[in-house]
Amino acid sequence: MTSHIVGWGHTPFGRLKDQSVEDLLVSSAREAIAHAEIDPSEIDAIWIGHFNSGLTTDAFVSSLALQVDDRLRFKPAVRVENACASGSAAIYAARDAIASGRVRTALVIGVEKMTDQDTPAVTRALSGASYQREESHLSFPSVFSTFARSYFDAYGDHALALARIASKNHANAMANPLAHMHKPLSVEDCNTVGERNPMIAAPLRMSDCSLISDGAAALVLASADMSAHFPRAVGFRAAEQVNDFLPMSRRDLLRFEGPARAFARAWDAAGIGVQDLDFAEVHDCFTIAELMIYEAMGLAPAGQGHRLLEEGTVLAGGDLPVNLSGGLKAKGHPVGATGVSMHVMAARQLMGEAGDMQRQGAELGCVFNMGGSGVANYCSILEAVR
Repeated sequence: MTSHIVGWGHTPFGRLKDQSVEDLLVSSAREAIAHAEIDPSEIDAIWIGHFNSGLTTDAFVSSLALQVDDRLRFKPAVRVENACASGSAAIYAARDAIASGRVRTALVIGVEKMTDQDTPAVTRALSGASYQREESHLSFPSVFSTFARSYFDAYGDHALALARIASKNHANAMANPLAHMHKPLSVEDCNTVGERNPMIAAPLRMSDCSLISDGAAALVLASADMSAHFPRAVGFRAAEQVNDFLPMSRRDLLRFEGPARAFARAWDAAGIGVQDLDFAEVHDCFTIAELMIYEAMGLAPAGQGHRLLEEGTVLAGGDLPVNLSGGLKAKGHPVGATGVSMHVMAARQLMGEAGDMQRQGAELGCVFNMGGSGVANYCSILEAVR
């Protein structure tokens, strides 16, 4: 049995110092339940995407979901972790349970509280998502700077393309009231190294890196044969997961093979090509990741992703706008929440509920959420059912 997204909730993303993991997940889940117009007693099971890795002392968050409403007491609840793709992993686990017939309705929450730690501690926590035997000395900016250096060595210096991605996503975030960063940055600002935009891990500057954020997002999923009972429904034309080797040393850093295979499988499952999409929300943890994702999607040949920015294809008014929400770069990247947030943003687009972010006439959207350095790759193709 297939499943539909029938309601959603989303907290603001940002440095939410006065809110705990519990506060965030409860807020987003209550909003999702109200949006779906479902009685909490009718929810069969709960999945929570949460990376943690020492970011917070809340290590047993699954049962915190029962704080959402007393009618959830005694419901099964499970925490799911797959690095930065923990939120999508939770959604896919809930979908599988519905497909099996074991449950009919599910609550999925993605949450992360990152600002309880200082920046060095956050950096150490995130580095746990790399191959410890070979990469434990690398921060994630350093991991993705390795991709960027390989890319630049093969195809030339594309620092300007990275600056254009950062500027685009900051501009898009200005229309998203839930985004962490409401600050427009010009291409020149992003392409200039200085006190306000220092080099973090060459060639990546601060403007090339996503934000340390707190936040949560939630979805209610229901078996497709129940969706007529809900005021809205968004379906999955495809939902594909591809995992690649964890060690970077076992992968070609120019090819992004795991993401490319996830996209290819999603296109095949949905019976579409990339040209059929109306928008995409993709995992721009670093600007080089978004640039390489363009090529993994098949939007441009290897080394030619910069042309999509120059020609305006991926801009808000282009043929295939990417990250209308502001992306991880400006919307924020509370790790466990990110995959759920991306699905919420896509669902809002498809139901015409995206406010100033709205892509008029959007009928088919793509979500690509990535754990680690192209390791755990989730690609969903979503469409409005009603």
